Amino acid sequence: MKNPRPSILSLYSSFAVAVISALVAIMISVNWVDILIIFVSVFIVGYIVFFYVLQIFIYRKIKLVYKSIHHLKAGKEEPTLKERLNEDPLEMVNKEVIEWEHEKVIEIEQLKKLEVYRKEFVANVTHELKTPLFSIQGYIHTLLDGALEDEAVNKMFLEKASRNVDRLTNLIADLEVITQLESGSYSLEQEVFDIHMLTQDVFDSLEFKASARKISLSFKKGCDQPFYVFADKEKIRQVLINLLDNSIKYGKESGNTIISFYEMDENLLMEITDDGNGIDEHHLIRLFERFYRADKSRSRDIGGTGLGLSIVKHIVEAHNQTINVRSTVGVGTTFGFTLLRK
Repeated sequence: MKNPRPSILSLYSSFAVAVISALVAIMISVNWVDILIIFVSVFIVGYIVFFYVLQIFIYRKIKLVYKSIHHLKAGKEEPTLKERLNEDPLEMVNKEVIEWEHEKVIEIEQLKKLEVYRKEFVANVTHELKTPLFSIQGYIHTLLDGALEDEAVNKMFLEKASRNVDRLTNLIADLEVITQLESGSYSLEQEVFDIHMLTQDVFDSLEFKASARKISLSFKKGCDQPFYVFADKEKIRQVLINLLDNSIKYGKESGNTIISFYEMDENLLMEITDDGNGIDEHHLIRLFERFYRADKSRSRDIGGTGLGLSIVKHIVEAHNQTINVRSTVGVGTTFGFTLLRK
């Protein structure tokens, strides 16, 4: 039910006052003609007074309050202020306050989530930077304390320090990439290309890593043919390198990684499947988060920055496409993403 307007409120109020006046007149034994005159006079005067008070001192002030609310929300697509002010101001203010409260509750919840996310991110970055830095510091101090003259260990320590420097360099490079992706400070250079050929190029570049673990990289039967997509070729190359590198690191030794393509109307679905140990279901929902590791101890032993899958997700979503993962422990894992088909 809508809030009553000033005219309705004035009518009710003046009628109530007129009735009370008439009752008082009856009680003091005033004749009926005088009672009628008193009733009508009080009703008319009361209506004018109440209408004036409500209109001038209450409703106009409510409209001023609504103007302030409206101007604060000026960025939204809504009717013009002039059109809105023709409506009942009490109802408008009530509606605006309820909407504002709802928006603020959502905003506060989002800020709380962002605060937790920020704390986790800072803690993760600190840990990822601290580990190689402490290692480098230890090797350098050992060399300076005399090991530099010991030919049996000096080269080994320098090589270990160099590997940790490389790890830091890769971490900073990945952080820079993901910052650009999240801020949108980059542009996609999309073109039509054969993703089958691009995948074969990535196979060739990872051949040494795959052969070291005796893992076979191949296409599913019927998929060893050209498939054309419209996307940023170099960024999709990075997606393929990250996903295939993961399948080699975490796949079963002497196992297989198989690439499949499926045409889906205007999109092409590409899947990378390995026959490794698989991932527990409770890890899957967080797998694309920055620095999240399903198996922390094994992940750090193998290497990597912990940002690869997050970068993959951002690149795919920048193409307005989707990526997903499914996995069964003891059977293997499949990553799938879509691209616009040509």
